[in-house]
Amino acid sequence: MSTRLDVEDIVATLRGALPDDGAVGLHEPTFAGREWDYVKECLDTEWVSTAGSFVDRFEEDLATYTGAEHAIAVVNGTAALQVGLRVVGVEAGDEVLVPALTFVATANAVSYLGATPHFVDSDEQTLGLDPAKLHDYLEEIAEVRGKTCVNTQTGRPITAVMPMHTFGHPVDLDPLQEVCDRFHLPLVEDAAESLGTRYKGTHTGHRGRCGAVSFNGNKTITTGGGGAILTDDAALAEQARHLTTVAKQDHPWEYLHDEVGYNYRMPNLNAALGCAQLEQMPSFLERKRALAAQYRDAFADVAGVTVFEEPGFARSNYWLNALLLDDAVADERDALLERANDAGVGARPAWTLMPKLPMYEDCPRMDLSVAEGLERRIVNIPSSASLAPAPAHS
Repeated sequence: MSTRLDVEDIVATLRGALPDDGAVGLHEPTFAGREWDYVKECLDTEWVSTAGSFVDRFEEDLATYTGAEHAIAVVNGTAALQVGLRVVGVEAGDEVLVPALTFVATANAVSYLGATPHFVDSDEQTLGLDPAKLHDYLEEIAEVRGKTCVNTQTGRPITAVMPMHTFGHPVDLDPLQEVCDRFHLPLVEDAAESLGTRYKGTHTGHRGRCGAVSFNGNKTITTGGGGAILTDDAALAEQARHLTTVAKQDHPWEYLHDEVGYNYRMPNLNAALGCAQLEQMPSFLERKRALAAQYRDAFADVAGVTVFEEPGFARSNYWLNALLLDDAVADERDALLERANDAGVGARPAWTLMPKLPMYEDCPRMDLSVAEGLERRIVNIPSSASLAPAPAHS
């Protein structure tokens, strides 16, 4: 049995699954709706900053689409994570449990509050946080004192769990919620990549106390830059909205602020773009799922590589499609990346594991053997909605 990866065959297979031979980016936005009309309305009316009708409309539309009771639009997904953690009670000196395999914003949001990221392992079936392994780990290193979970090794309180739905595929939230209940830990979802994804029929992002979604230029829909906090808790939503508008109290003219807040509210220009994008979300989602099916069919008989598929409990948005290399050929990942990019195919590796970054190398961590293996084996491949045909509708 060969233990060499046929890089040329994989690149040819990628090319065959894509619509043409031109250069293809990893994930590019599609503007095929009323983007020009809505942004022009902002310019014509001169409502371009954080006041304006499109901000409120985008929040309402987003809440309706996700099923969340409340959506608070902010300047980016990282800001949404930071404020989400703050409103559930994370403070300086605390620890927050986050996956080691994630984008750096997950850990950064913890650090912004003066807290410490505590890195946990992944589940190969979801690519996200492993609830069973986390449970066993906490049984070893943590104890509940009153209603506070304490890391007995560091003496610091652990005050939240923040899973990330990797490439749009959801973590198994039911057993994770059981772990959170057992150890008195608020659940804050990093749903930055999972707009359009459903876990057992429910949209991600508001299963726990709150969650965060992102509308960066490379996400399923974009507002240019932007994010939102999702929650079903009215009091938490009110607090988040207050904090993200510099904690300013209502008054006809005076500037009264009652705590240190953040100038994080999304501008009207960005929200206008988001409204137009969200109108197209069903089409985007259908096309992205069709592209994932194209990849599955194309790679069905290619040796050494598997197309990652959504867990059985999920209907994923397939934000980024991922190839998983067999462990025996994982050391050829970089050769595949180089050849694909030379051929104009925007392939990328997964993120560097957080504890390998200099600012996080001394943070607490559990055994990360699964995350370490996934980091070596993942190759993300082009995933724009425009790479699949537009759905035909009567």
